[in-house]
Amino acid sequence: MVPFSFGGQALMALASGGLFWPARRALLVADLHLEKASWFASRGQMLPPYDSLATLAELEQALEATGAREVWCLGDSFHDAQGCERLPAQAQAMLRGMTTRVRWTWITGNHDPVILDRCGGEVVEEAVVDGLILRHEAQANEPRPELSGHFHPKLRVTVRGKQVARRCFVATEAKLVLPAFGALTGGLDPDHPAILRAVGAGAQAWVPVEDRMLRFPIAA
Repeated sequence: MVPFSFGGQALMALASGGLFWPARRALLVADLHLEKASWFASRGQMLPPYDSLATLAELEQALEATGAREVWCLGDSFHDAQGCERLPAQAQAMLRGMTTRVRWTWITGNHDPVILDRCGGEVVEEAVVDGLILRHEAQANEPRPELSGHFHPKLRVTVRGKQVARRCFVATEAKLVLPAFGALTGGLDPDHPAILRAVGAGAQAWVPVEDRMLRFPIAA
């Protein structure tokens, strides 16, 4: 985990794309997109049906590693309105085990705004927590420090002639966009116009590597 400061709070970035907030013992993740593979399968595009189990296993590992007592999911936790119902029994058991063990809050996203029963936890549209705004999609006109997801930022760089893609955070002084935590999610380049419109000038792509943060300026 790599420590850094944002909005007056000490946070820690996980290589998996999550954030740990030590003062609250809180874990924050975005864009799990549970049951995305089964959604594609229902439309004729067959994919291995293990994405939810892989995502939840990674989430459980992050909970154990951080000792978090609360979890905030920043929207698009399920790929569609029926995603929660399609969770396999093993995945449901894993998720219910986590939502009963810690305080769990689901923030709604554009993919999952109407699901009420999500195997436990509380559902809200957005939240203000100790001065930080938690929502799904960054709002360009929001002056307060804001944590969000939605864009699935992924940095692609060329190393020794080969292109390497890594999940990344997109950060400005007042905005921090988390990468997608889900196992089956694509990603937008951090200099994509949609991201830059949302976060404004001076953005950087952050990639946590072991005990340090690699920071790449993003040209507008």
